[in-house]
Amino acid sequence: MRRWGVPLVWLGLLLLASLGMAELEAVFRWLEPDSREVIYRRTEFLTLLGRHLLVVGVASLLAIVAGVGAAVLVTRPFGRDFLPLVAQFASMGQTFPPVAVLALAVPVLGFGTLPIIVALLLYGLLPIVRNSLAGLQGIDPAVHEAARGMGMSRGQVLRQVELPLAAPVILAGVRTSVTINIATAALGATVGASNLGDPIISGIVNGNTAYIVQGALLIGLLALTVDSAFERLLGWRRIRFR
Repeated sequence: MRRWGVPLVWLGLLLLASLGMAELEAVFRWLEPDSREVIYRRTEFLTLLGRHLLVVGVASLLAIVAGVGAAVLVTRPFGRDFLPLVAQFASMGQTFPPVAVLALAVPVLGFGTLPIIVALLLYGLLPIVRNSLAGLQGIDPAVHEAARGMGMSRGQVLRQVELPLAAPVILAGVRTSVTINIATAALGATVGASNLGDPIISGIVNGNTAYIVQGALLIGLLALTVDSAFERLLGWRRIRFR
C-alpha cells in the first residue's frame, strides 16, 4: 500500500475536487468577478468524470487489443512482410489531428460518444504499436531457442515467454497512450460527447475562465492519477522480474 501512496493521493484530490468544487466558489469568483455563475452546474462533476473515464477506457482497451495484436502478428514469420505497413498506419493515426478525425467521423457516425472513441483509438495506437514492436523484437534470440528446446509450442512461447518479457515496454506505451488520450478526450464535448471537456468548451463559448479552469483541473488530476498508477505498476513489474 505504501508503494501506491502517490496514486491514492492524486485519486483522493481528484474525488475531493469533483465532489467539492462548489466549496471553491470564492476562489473562482476572484477569477470571474463579473460572471453570474462561476461554478459549472449543468452536470455534476462526478458524472462528467465517469463519462470521461468510460470514453478513455473503451478507446484505450480497443487500442491495446489492436496495437498489441498487430505487433504480435507482424513479428510472426507469416506476417513480417506487413511490419512496415502496420508501423506506417499507426504513425499516420497520430499525425492526423483528432479534430480532423471528428470532423470526418461525425457525418458517418453522428454526434455523441462514438466519434471521439474512434478519434482516440487512432490517436492512441502509435505508442502502443511502437512499444509492442520494440518489446517483442528486443527479446534475445537465445531465449526463443531455449524455450523451443524445452518443447514449448509457438503459442506457449508467445504467452509464457515473449509477452511477459515485453510487458514492461508494452505497458510504457500504454501509459503514454492513455495519458495523452485523457487530455484529448475533452474534444468530445464539441461533438456532443459529455465529459470533462464540457466545462472547458462552455467556458470558451461564454468567456468564463472559471469554467475552463475547473475542467482543466479535473483533467489534470485524472492524468496525474493514471500516470502515477502506471508508474507504480511498471515498478512492480521490474521488481517481479528481477
